Amino acid sequence: MATVEIGDEIVAMLPRLRSFALSLTRRRDEADDLVQAACERAFGAIDTWQPGTRLDAWMFRILRNLWIDRHRRRRDETSLDDDEAGLSIAGEDGRHTVEVRSTMAAVRVAIDRLPEDQREVLMLVCVEDLSYRDAAEVLDVPIGTVMSRLSRARRALAAALDAPAADRTVGGRP
Repeated sequence: MATVEIGDEIVAMLPRLRSFALSLTRRRDEADDLVQAACERAFGAIDTWQPGTRLDAWMFRILRNLWIDRHRRRRDETSLDDDEAGLSIAGEDGRHTVEVRSTMAAVRVAIDRLPEDQREVLMLVCVEDLSYRDAAEVLDVPIGTVMSRLSRARRALAAALDAPAADRTVGGRP
């Protein structure tokens, strides 16, 4: 596959890369910087990509490794304000909008409170639709570890979202 074609494929996956980067960094500006750095690294090492393998898994791995290199011990607070900007639509049922926003905020908070390893697996498998095998490759762990982390993440989310709003916790942390 020619470098131009690979470049086109990488450009097409930018929204997915940004979504995954945002799940890691929890900040839009850092996510954008991380995606840019991952693309630069990918183009600089394009000869290391193996044709016939999943380009998206390769890119997610580059992105994740960059994030680990830069921010391993750093934890940022998430801001829900940015995500809710521009969501109001004329003629929308106000009650429904409030319920949806409340649910989405609860899901974001619950995902943010997951341990990092569970959050990564959840985003790769459930949001990015990677197979267990591809997620295991991106994370450099056995497939069984991916399955176990995903199971724990799903149980924690279900528990957090079923709990009364005042008592919502994930992973034992308020």
